[in-house]
Amino acid sequence: MSGNKNHMSLPVAVGALLVGLPYSISLVAQWIYGWPNKPGYKKYIEALKPRRIYCLTRAVLETLKYLQYGRLYFQWKSWYKNDENRKHYEKGITFGRRGNKLDLYHSPTLSKSVDVPAPLVVFIYGGAWGSGERSIYCLLARQVAEQLRATVICPDYCTYPKGNVLGMVQDIADCLVWAQENGQKFNFDKDNIVLIGHSAGAHLCALTTLFLTDAREELFIEARKQDDIMLAVRGVIGLSGVYNIMDHYEHEQKRAVEYVSTMHKAMNGVENFPYYSPTHRLQKLSQDKLNRLPPFVLLHGTADIIVPVESSTKFSELLTSLSVQVSLYLLPRVDHTEIVTDLMASDRRFYHPIYSCIKQEYKKLLGTC
Repeated sequence: MSGNKNHMSLPVAVGALLVGLPYSISLVAQWIYGWPNKPGYKKYIEALKPRRIYCLTRAVLETLKYLQYGRLYFQWKSWYKNDENRKHYEKGITFGRRGNKLDLYHSPTLSKSVDVPAPLVVFIYGGAWGSGERSIYCLLARQVAEQLRATVICPDYCTYPKGNVLGMVQDIADCLVWAQENGQKFNFDKDNIVLIGHSAGAHLCALTTLFLTDAREELFIEARKQDDIMLAVRGVIGLSGVYNIMDHYEHEQKRAVEYVSTMHKAMNGVENFPYYSPTHRLQKLSQDKLNRLPPFVLLHGTADIIVPVESSTKFSELLTSLSVQVSLYLLPRVDHTEIVTDLMASDRRFYHPIYSCIKQEYKKLLGTC
C-alpha cells in the first residue's frame, strides 16, 4: 500500500512543480511590474490565462542568462570607482533643464593638448525606457573613445516613472545643446557629432533626430539651435533598436510581457505609439526635411529575441524608400545583450566583428575613409 502511495506521489509532485512554479513566477512578475490593463477582476482572469503564464515564465527565466555577465559587472563597478581612472574622463557634469549628469571620456590615443579637436560620439544606453545609468557603460565609453579616436559623452536621462518618452527626448536634445556650447572647453569638435544608441537608446537617438529635424516646438528649444544641432550631427548608429512601436508592442504581446513592460507606460498609453514611433514620424516629414536627415547605420544581431531583427530591416527598407542614406548590418549569432556588452572589453566574443562594422561606417560618416 505504501509503495502505491509513493508511486502516486511522484507524478503529483512533478505535476505540482510544473504547474505551481510557472504560476508563481508569472504572478510575482505581474505583482511587481503591473497587472494586465483590464477593469476590476478581469485583470486577474487575464493574468491567469495558461498561455500568458507559460510565455511570461519563459521570458522571466530567459533573464537568468544575465548571470553570465557577473564578471563584467564587477569590472565596470571597479573601474568607475577607481579614482586613478579619472584622468581618462570627466565625471558627473550637469546639463539640461532637469539637471541631469553626463560623463565625458577622452580618447587615450589623442592628447588633450592637441590643436585639432576630436569628433564627438554621444552614446545613449537602453533599458526599456525604464532603467539604466551612465556608470554601467563606462567600459564601453572608454573602448569607443579608443577605437574611434573620439571624445565620448554618456548622459543620463529621465527614465520612467520619473519621466515619459518626450522627457527623454528633451534630455537627449539638451545634451546636444550642451555639446554645442562646450566643445571648446573640453576640446571636442561640436560640429562633428555621431549618435550611438542601443535598444531603447537607439529608438531615442532616432526619435530625437527626427524631432530636431522637424523643429518640434515641444522640445522647447529655439528653432535656430535645433538647426545648428542637426547641421552638426553626422550620423546615427543604432544597435538593435526599436523603430516601430506598434510592431514592437505586438512582439511584446507574443511574449506576454506587454503589461509588465515599461514601454506603453513610458509612452502614456497605446494611443501615443504613432507619435513616439520613428517609422511614423519619418513618413510625416516633407521631402526638404528628409533631405536634411543624417545617414543611419543599423546593426542588429540575428539571435535577438528581445527586439526582432525585422525592426532594423523594416526601418532600413523605409529609409531607403524615402531616399535617406542607410547602411544595414545583420550580425550572425549575436543576441540583444551581446551587441552592447561585447563592446565593453576586447576579450569579448563579438568585440572585433562589431567594432569592425562601426569603425567602417563611422569613418564614412565623418568623411575620413
